[in-house]
Amino acid sequence: MSFATDLWQRAAQAAHATPEDRNRYVDFLRAASITVVILGHWLVAAPYVSDGGALVTANMLELAPWTRWLTLAVQVMPIFFLVGGYANHVAWESALAKGTPYPRWLAGRFQRLVAPVIPVLLTWVAIAGAGPFLGANPALVGLLSQAALVPTWFLAVYVMVGVLVPITHRAWKRHGFRSFWVLVAGAAITDFVSFSSGHRALGLVNYFFVWLAVHQLGYAWREGRFRMRLAWFAGGALATAGLVSFGPYPLAMVGFPGMEISNTSPPTLALLTLGIAQCGLILAAEPFVRRILDDLRVWTATVLVNGLIMSVYLWHMTAMIAVYGLLHLAGTGLDLVPNTSAWWSSRPLYLLAFTLFLFPLTLVVQRFEKPVVALAEHSRRRLVAAATLVCAGLALISAQGVASAEGIRILPNLLPFYGAGLAGIGPLKILATMGLAGPGKGTD
Repeated sequence: MSFATDLWQRAAQAAHATPEDRNRYVDFLRAASITVVILGHWLVAAPYVSDGGALVTANMLELAPWTRWLTLAVQVMPIFFLVGGYANHVAWESALAKGTPYPRWLAGRFQRLVAPVIPVLLTWVAIAGAGPFLGANPALVGLLSQAALVPTWFLAVYVMVGVLVPITHRAWKRHGFRSFWVLVAGAAITDFVSFSSGHRALGLVNYFFVWLAVHQLGYAWREGRFRMRLAWFAGGALATAGLVSFGPYPLAMVGFPGMEISNTSPPTLALLTLGIAQCGLILAAEPFVRRILDDLRVWTATVLVNGLIMSVYLWHMTAMIAVYGLLHLAGTGLDLVPNTSAWWSSRPLYLLAFTLFLFPLTLVVQRFEKPVVALAEHSRRRLVAAATLVCAGLALISAQGVASAEGIRILPNLLPFYGAGLAGIGPLKILATMGLAGPGKGTD
């Protein structure tokens, strides 16, 4: 029996066992969104070899301005936080009902999110360490590692959003939509101050205001209070159009090199209003899609993707880089100039190649989707400190990579491993699950 058949059968068994009261649309949105993210990343990267033989790392959003309109649809990170709010509401209320203490609840969710990222970090640190001995350009290795690990920015934010769940959940229970609008106001004020003062670094606060606001809408969805959904869509769409047309915000909702102002790094009010529009639209479609998900084949496919979701998300850029690297070494496949008809017509073949490389890679690393070690009891303070260290390291790595022209970046690389070790899921324990190290003991 092939691996693919085995995976499908296991997904089918899980699909058959799905409780009747489970909202399948939550899982569908998670699977669909990750697919859009992967395809978007694969299509926006456009490396090619120039006439002079130099490797050029181009970006389609920079080369073809018309593609920036597409980011209004493919910037789906707001959907992840909407789904996250729904899921965290379910998980936290279940913990409260069972009397599960916050440290134990946080430790379980922290492990499920952080354990899968350790192997991909170790891989790129190893590549960066071996690069100079293999004659690789350190600056290029650093650039490639940053591209491969840029998806980790989401985990850096999402883990901290999880840390704050008891606070945001309590705020929702006490204040309802007012807790959402306060965050919207915070995002607007932050943008006003950062733009008017010229200090865009102040906008970093919006990583919390923007994404926590969307996360609150997930609470509203879970409690059945997200009504008049098309009105939310229309209001968000009109606000986004106004901000882009008359404000300082660019059209592109995905960042690219050379942007003077980015809507994503840090997130802006325009990205929040786009998220509001997306939430309204996709939730308006919920009744229709839920009927489709009653089809066992469709639901099985959804279950299958969700079972691999962290693996494909964390490794899809590494797979793309590996394919492009092999083609470059072979001296073929990178001679097409981006944004030409020949380049676009070749994209289906490249997408297929990336997928074929990613699939066996996913089969190897997907074991980290599940908890891998027995968690010791840790204090709230220790777990919050661990989460903060991991998130700080991931944020730096997603922005800068694991190495520079001078060599490996020591502090950013140490932070995630040390933080994971504090929580009891350090790299030695992760490697032990692969049979590459002895059984992990202590916090390594």
